[in-house]
Amino acid sequence: MNELNGRMLGLQILLTGVIARMAGEKRDPVGFLTEFRDEIQAVVRGIRIAGSDDEAAIRAQALGAIDELFSLMKPPSQD
Repeated sequence: MNELNGRMLGLQILLTGVIARMAGEKRDPVGFLTEFRDEIQAVVRGIRIAGSDDEAAIRAQALGAIDELFSLMKPPSQD
C-alpha cells in the first residue's frame, strides 16, 4: 500500500505540472481543466488494480484524490 501511495503522490506532482503548463497556454483554461479531469477519471475507472482485496475502495480514493487535485486549481487571473 505504501508503494501505491508513493506512486499516487508522484502522479499528482506530475499532473500538477502538466496541467499548470497546459492550462496557461490554452485560451479556455477552465474548459481544458474540466476535459482533462474527465479523461484522467476515465483512466482511473478502467485501470486494473492488482494485489488488493478492496479494489473499489482504492479506486474511490484515487477518484477523490483527482477531484481534490483539480479543485485546488483555479484559472489564471485576468489582471
